Amino acid sequence: MTRIAALSLDQAPAGSRAALEGVQKGLGFIPNAFKTLAHSPAALNGYLGLSQTLGKGSLSAAEREVVALATSEINGCDYCLAAHSFFGAKAGLNDEAIHKARTGTLSAVAALAHQITESRGRLSDAQIAAAREAGLADSKIVEVVAQVTLLTLTNYLNNIAATDIDFPPSSH
Repeated sequence: MTRIAALSLDQAPAGSRAALEGVQKGLGFIPNAFKTLAHSPAALNGYLGLSQTLGKGSLSAAEREVVALATSEINGCDYCLAAHSFFGAKAGLNDEAIHKARTGTLSAVAALAHQITESRGRLSDAQIAAAREAGLADSKIVEVVAQVTLLTLTNYLNNIAATDIDFPPSSH
């Protein structure tokens, strides 16, 4: 049972409505995670701002989904696992890649995201060296950290709110 209600566009605070309308325009619907974030215009707009900015960074759409899947697996967020399995498939990830992303074994980006989330950012020198040896420049490492942070926000909120999943369930 949901513990923090997903707000309809009409119920949302005025400061959240434009952002929700933008999400609806972009996706064709407003996912419950955004309707839940809408309780706080600052949280919703902050999330969307960072998400949009990271979308212009060096990580591809598929790599951002890989980070989302690895992070959401460690954080135990069923909502985000369903959402990012859906978006990951749209970004070109097949079922095997989605599974490997979740376990942190797909790529250097997946491994790094998994390690960052699992260790709460306390990576060893060897882990950082391995990421670099696998071809991740410091700029990509920083973007993976930012993407993990973005997902941790929605993972924690969805886990606390018990957000109703409005994506096809993840079967991975």
